[in-house]
Amino acid sequence: MLNRLPPHPEETLTSCLRARHRSLMVFVFTKSRGLPQLDFLSPAHALLQRKRIPTFQARAFTASSATRQFLEEINKWTTQHGVSPLSRELAVKFLMARKFDVLRAIELFHSYRETRLKEGIVRLQPQEEPLRSELLSGKFTVLSVRDPSGASIALYTAKLHHPNKTGNHVVLQALFYLLDQAVESFETQRNGLVFIYDMAGSNYTNFELDLSKKILNLLKGAFPARLKKVLIVGAPVWFRVPYNLLSLLLKEKLRERVQMVKLDELRKHLPRDCLPQHLGGLLPLDATSWNQQLLAGQNDRVDPVDELVGIPVEETSVHVPGSESMRPQELLNHLGRLQRSGIHQEYEELLKEPPAGSFNCSLAASNQEKNRYGDVLCLDQTRVRLTARRNERSDYINASFMDGYKHRNAYIGTQGPLENTYGDFWRMVWEQNVLVIVMTTRTNEGNRRKCGQYWPLEEGGQEVYGHMAVVNQRVDHHTHYNHTTLVLHNTETCEQRQVSHFQYLSWPDYGVPTSAVTLIDFLGAVKRQQRKMVNTLGPQWTGHPQGPPMVVHCSAGIGRTGTFCALDICLSQLQDVGSLNVCQTVRRMRTQRAFSIQTPDQYYFCYNAILEHAQRQGLLPANQ
Repeated sequence: MLNRLPPHPEETLTSCLRARHRSLMVFVFTKSRGLPQLDFLSPAHALLQRKRIPTFQARAFTASSATRQFLEEINKWTTQHGVSPLSRELAVKFLMARKFDVLRAIELFHSYRETRLKEGIVRLQPQEEPLRSELLSGKFTVLSVRDPSGASIALYTAKLHHPNKTGNHVVLQALFYLLDQAVESFETQRNGLVFIYDMAGSNYTNFELDLSKKILNLLKGAFPARLKKVLIVGAPVWFRVPYNLLSLLLKEKLRERVQMVKLDELRKHLPRDCLPQHLGGLLPLDATSWNQQLLAGQNDRVDPVDELVGIPVEETSVHVPGSESMRPQELLNHLGRLQRSGIHQEYEELLKEPPAGSFNCSLAASNQEKNRYGDVLCLDQTRVRLTARRNERSDYINASFMDGYKHRNAYIGTQGPLENTYGDFWRMVWEQNVLVIVMTTRTNEGNRRKCGQYWPLEEGGQEVYGHMAVVNQRVDHHTHYNHTTLVLHNTETCEQRQVSHFQYLSWPDYGVPTSAVTLIDFLGAVKRQQRKMVNTLGPQWTGHPQGPPMVVHCSAGIGRTGTFCALDICLSQLQDVGSLNVCQTVRRMRTQRAFSIQTPDQYYFCYNAILEHAQRQGLLPANQ
């Protein structure tokens, strides 16, 4: 059986966290049959305790404040949905899996919850069929020993899987159940997990690519455990091709942790006393009886996440305050320390991170003509899907849902419409109840076509795009932008709606604006109009208080579009909590609209724009 408590009354965990400040602070977790508590050591005291506790530079936040911040954010959400608040024990589990990075821990929590919802892993009854038989099949187990670093060792035996007898959802239920039991141990939370995928003696009939993808996705980003390594043992020759496909799903850092090893090489990774006898070790393995012991006493166990799983996934945003947020003065110091070259290097590090998903729909031959640029594609998981219509082969448009600050799907980032996609564009605007369109380019710049003229330009003009008739009701010309009031007529339903179209005119043909003032003022005008139009809807609008998504586009839909959205997110967070993090905002944004922020100068501009805004708001001295 797994140790539910540490072998000694007190365990010590020293968290090694990178420094943001030069001062030295060491914090230590102590556990005595309860939740980890935080003890502080002065640098001098830490030196005296060097043999027991290594000294490390720490971030300017504590684990306790990270836990408090995590619970505040999650429990705002649980209160909103009328469910029980998350416990401190569960919060620590997710935070430890992400080294107390609050933003990443919140993302992990929702990934875990959404995966369970998607796969139907809720209200598990381990004593009932078919889950009981799957747990007792010996296919999965967690060994009773740990590796030398203290990590738990989970074992999956491929030859025991028979796809024609057991559905994928039952296999995943068993895996979730056993891993959940494993990470109840504080030692596993602290030291992580080693996953052995034993393929010895298996053949092609025991293998399912779809199931393997789901297991890999679970391990890489949807389960609260630090995955130390995945060891694929005894893989047959035919496995090479599916393995290459699976490896494409992994970020480089995780790809390095997945290794295919021969049976006689396994002892290079784990000592013999940590391995079952059939894998060349010394450990007698009877997975059935071990799992039977695990089931004992579980009849009355209540899963604390069950209540949360049923909450619709669309209610949450990836943009919430994170643990590395900076106040304006800290942001100024950060910029002063790194200078332009350092900020460019920070951006280059973001570029090294692979896309967070696949582009299958964008790459489909039938959709190629709908992409303005062949290398600007939509992630499958966030793309906007048009409602299916007769005689149309595809629901595709090059557009992606993007979260705003604490606002799921606040934007639709899209390319400048092509002549052959005008109808699709206006269908999307209608179907998504869009009130405001933001255009950050001209139709032509520097003798290059950047975007089609997809709306009637002159007051009183009318154009028909598919089954949508668009009428230009009014144009208000401002120094740096135009605001056009459009009326959409759906010729199929005989309904009409008003849409505001904002076009920013002061972005230069090359580079970025020399000052952010005009763009920030433009952003303010856009948001005021969105609020005004949402208020006009009154009680008929039942969605997010800030309204339906705003469509934001430039030419490709990633450069200026990403810059506009990043500024809105960062400035909204600054107004809400007084701090922000440009790098984390852009990283999260790129998981939804791939390649957002197209150049180092656009990234650097975001920093300067925020500081310029902070000075205007009196948050920084004007002379800095």
